[in-house]
Amino acid sequence: MALAQDLITPAAPASGIVPEKVRDGIDLEINGEHYRHTGDPQMPLLWFLRDVLRLTGTKYAGETGADLVLLNDKAVSAITLPMAKLADKSVTTVEGLAANDGGLHPVQQAFIDEDAIGCGYCTPGWLIAAVDLLKRKPHPGDDDLDQLPNLCRCGCQTRVRRAIKRAAAGKADQV
Repeated sequence: MALAQDLITPAAPASGIVPEKVRDGIDLEINGEHYRHTGDPQMPLLWFLRDVLRLTGTKYAGETGADLVLLNDKAVSAITLPMAKLADKSVTTVEGLAANDGGLHPVQQAFIDEDAIGCGYCTPGWLIAAVDLLKRKPHPGDDDLDQLPNLCRCGCQTRVRRAIKRAAAGKADQV
């Protein structure tokens, strides 16, 4: 007959498995979730996002701005940013712009409203750049829009500009 103490105390695993200590690494937050990178500290953030986390919205195309993410709420290139510089930082990708309940960010909605998507390759970078711009300048002018580092090779710049102005005016989702 088993004693009550035998029922409470689990037996040691027969395999001799011993838990490994927590590895040293680079702790950061991505889209509100904690992650620890234990690989090469020189790995670009872009590869960590795409290859490790499978967040594929951020694209490899630095010359178009499609690789932009928000680092502590400021737009930066994910291609040129090594993981070593991200300790205790907060990163937001295009996947992290929407609200937790699935509601779109006003900039995302404005892009839909203005059909500012084209082929879609550069869209994530435009969205990140627009969010960054609107945080710094809630009512940007044409000169401010001219300074954005993004390119659209399929010719959506006019619709993108309208979308950013629509979001700034608070008219997203108003047709």
